[in-house]
Amino acid sequence: MNRSVLLQLLGGSKESRALSRRINLYPPFLGAGIRIVHVAPDMKAIDVEMKLRWWNANYVGTHFGGSLFAMTDPFYMLMLMHHLGRDYIVWDKSATIRYRKPGRGTVRAEFRLNDSQIDDVRERLKTLPKYEPVFTVEVIDEQRVVIAEVERLVHVRKKERPVQ
Repeated sequence: MNRSVLLQLLGGSKESRALSRRINLYPPFLGAGIRIVHVAPDMKAIDVEMKLRWWNANYVGTHFGGSLFAMTDPFYMLMLMHHLGRDYIVWDKSATIRYRKPGRGTVRAEFRLNDSQIDDVRERLKTLPKYEPVFTVEVIDEQRVVIAEVERLVHVRKKERPVQ
């Protein structure tokens, strides 16, 4: 799947209901029970949730750690790709997760990107060959208690222009 197809799934529709329906059928999310519940029209906010089901529970009956990690996977990269445009290369480079508490019930991750973060990336890439910002997202339970903290390092650089 090329980047424009997935970006269109996330940001290509003005109708959030249709958008959520399409992306929620994306096999890695569907299989883990991960569901996008909100995508802001400006692609600066995405909310994802996952209910505890038999297929995403571990052997002690709480959320499987890999599913918690997967629910944070592509969003900051995709949000930056959307805002920076085609003149930039954006990749998820690494991530770490710190489990704080067993996850039970429905868990949620809220991704937020603001104008100053986007401007910071553009500014730094005026003088640097690459920039690797770190974004932190918390996975929270229904009482808004943090059950996991995830740091995602995103690699960003400008595309090289072909020599004419």
